[in-house]
Amino acid sequence: MGHRTRPAGSRAVLGWTLLSAIAPGAAHLRAGWRRTGFALLGCYAALLLGALWLWLSADGDLVGKLTNDAVMTTATIALAVLGLAWFALVLHSYLILSPGKLPQAGQIVTGSVAGLLAVAVMLPFGLATQYVWISQETINSVFKEPTEPQAARHRPEDPWAGRTRVNILLLGGDADDNRIGVRTDSMNMASIDVKTGNTVLLSLPRNLEDVRFPPDSPMARRFPQGFRLPTDPAGGRSDLLNSVWEYADAHPEIFGGKKGQGAKALMDAIGWTLGLKIDWYALVNMWGFARLIDAIGGVTITVERDVVFGKYNEGLVKAGTRKLKGADAMWYARSRTYSDDFTRMRRQRCVLGALLTQADPATVLTRFNKIALATRELVQTDIPRTMLEHLVPLALKVQNARVTSVQFVPPLINTGYPDWGKIRAVTLKALKDSVAPRPAASATPLEKPSDTTSQKPKPSDLAAPKGITDGCSGL
Repeated sequence: MGHRTRPAGSRAVLGWTLLSAIAPGAAHLRAGWRRTGFALLGCYAALLLGALWLWLSADGDLVGKLTNDAVMTTATIALAVLGLAWFALVLHSYLILSPGKLPQAGQIVTGSVAGLLAVAVMLPFGLATQYVWISQETINSVFKEPTEPQAARHRPEDPWAGRTRVNILLLGGDADDNRIGVRTDSMNMASIDVKTGNTVLLSLPRNLEDVRFPPDSPMARRFPQGFRLPTDPAGGRSDLLNSVWEYADAHPEIFGGKKGQGAKALMDAIGWTLGLKIDWYALVNMWGFARLIDAIGGVTITVERDVVFGKYNEGLVKAGTRKLKGADAMWYARSRTYSDDFTRMRRQRCVLGALLTQADPATVLTRFNKIALATRELVQTDIPRTMLEHLVPLALKVQNARVTSVQFVPPLINTGYPDWGKIRAVTLKALKDSVAPRPAASATPLEKPSDTTSQKPKPSDLAAPKGITDGCSGL
C-alpha cells in the first residue's frame, strides 16, 4: 500500500465507488492502495480481453462445448463466485474511501447507495448463474446418458463415426392425460449434411398404409406383407403409419416381452421406407408444444381460411394475420375438419417455421424460465447426452444452410398403395440435390427392399424439394 490521500467528500465517495463497480481498482488507487488498485485493474483488463477473444473467436464448436455437463457445472460455480467477489469488491471500494469521516447524513446516504450498488452488480451474475443451472437441469432431464455401446460408437475425433449425414426422426405425438398410448400424427425425417448443414426435411403422411419393416426385425416377422390389421368395429383403421408406435408398445410379446419398443419399431418402419438409417428420434408432445408457444408469447401466423376444430365443431381459428396462443396454434396445425391430412401437414410446417423465425434471442432470455419448463414437458428423445455438444454446432450450421422439404403426399404418392421404390428414389434425389454436386451415396442407403416391384421413376416424377415455409403466407 502507498501513501493515503485525504478523505473524500460524499459526492467523491459515491463517484469513486460507482467507478469501481465498472472499473475495479479505481477506488483503491484513489485511496492510495496502488498495488492492489493496479492488480485489480490488470485482472479486469485481462478478463475483458479474454471475453473479447471468446466473442470474436466463438464458433459452433465452442457453443457445443458449453453444453458439456462438466463445463456447465464449472460455469455455474464460477459465475456464483464472480458475483460474490464483485459484491465484496464494491463494498470494499466504498470502505477504503473512509466514509466514517463523513457527516452522519453523508454516511447514511453513501452507505445506502453503496449497498444498493453492491446488490445491483451482483444481480447479472445471479441471473446468469440461474440461466446456466436451469439450462443444465433441462438438458439433463431431456437427454440421457448413453449406454456403453453407444459411448464407444462415437469418438471425439470423429463424433459422426465416418458418416456424412445425420438422420434424426422428428415426431409430433398426441399423448395426453385422457388417452392411452401415443399416435405420431406428425412424422418428419431431417437428414443433415455434417459438413455444410444443408438439410432435407422428409415428411411422411400419418395415413400411409401397408408400411414395411426391415426383414430381420420382429415387426417384419409379425407383418411380412406390411402393417395390416382388421378394421375397427366402427370401420376405422388402426394400422396406418401413425399407429406403429402405439401398436408396438401395446404388444411387447412381439419383441420377446420387451416393453417400450414403439420408438424402435417406428424408426425401423420409416428408415426402411425412405432407405435411410435413422440415428435418433425426438418426439414432441403436441400439447407440450402449445405450452412452448405460450412460453414465448405466441406466434404470428397468417390463417388463410377459417379452421374449425372440436368434437362438435365448436372451435374456430379465424382467418387473418395475428398472434395465436399455443392452443389455437396447435388446433390450426392439427385440425382435419373440412380439410385433409396433407393440408394439415402444410399447416404444421407453417407453425414450425413461425416458431423458428420468431423465437428471437431477446424473447428467449426474457422468458427463459417458462421456456425451459415447457421444454422439459415437451421432448422425449434417445439422443445421447454426450452427443449434444456435437449436435449443437451442427444445428447452428443448419440455421445458415439450405433447408428444403419433400412431402410424400398425393399426387406424388398414393398413400393407400405406396410406391416404395419411388419414395426411395425421391429421397435419394432430394439428398443429392441438397449438396450438389455431391454423389447420392452420402445418403447411407439401405439395401433395396425385396417387396417392391416398381420401376425406376422418371425424372419428371421426382418432386422438387421446397423451402420449409413455402406456401405459408406471411413467412
